[in-house]
Formats: sequence, C-alpha cells, structure tokens
Amino acid sequence: MTLQNVDPLMANSQSTEWRKDQLPSELMELRKQIDQLPLHLRQKLVPLTERMYHYTRLHSRLLRIAQEAVDQLQLEAKYLTFDLEATRRERDELASENYGSDEEMQ
Repeated sequence: MTLQNVDPLMANSQSTEWRKDQLPSELMELRKQIDQLPLHLRQKLVPLTERMYHYTRLHSRLLRIAQEAVDQLQLEAKYLTFDLEATRRERDELASENYGSDEEMQ
C-alpha cells in the first residue's frame, strides 16, 4: 500500500508506534510538524521520518549492544587482573617456601 492510496485520515496517524522514550525530542517535534502539513507534503515526508525513526532505533540498539560488550570486557579484564595477582602471590609464596627449605637443607 503506497501513501498515494492512503486515506487522508490514515496519513495523519502515525503508522509506527513512536515511543517517546526511544526518540530524540527533535524527531518527535519534526513528526508533529509534518503531521500538520497538507496531505501531498505529508505523503513525501512521512516515509522519510519513518526511516529516520528506524535508523534512530537501530542506532540506539547498536549503541546499547556496544556498551554491553564494553562493560563485559571491562569485567573480564578485572577478573583476569585478579587471577594474575593471585597467581603472582601464589608464585611468590611458593618461591619463598622453596628458598626457606633450601636454606634448611644446607
């Protein structure tokens, strides 16, 4: 169904559920302004705003995934640092025990 075949009342309604918490306020304001335009202009501009909406959602989703990956990487680096420090302590303890037992044998 193309926008040329759309009833004027349908063209005025939002074809996608736009959630305010997912969009920049500027995009919401743009959509409000476009909804007030005559039908022939809305038919040209609504698909572009829909595309911007989807790009914005995709961008937000990708940013969230990237942030989660960075957070996970930071957590894993902390675990590795902890393991490395524990291994060094164990090595040093064993080395001092070994050094002490060598002195006792002499």
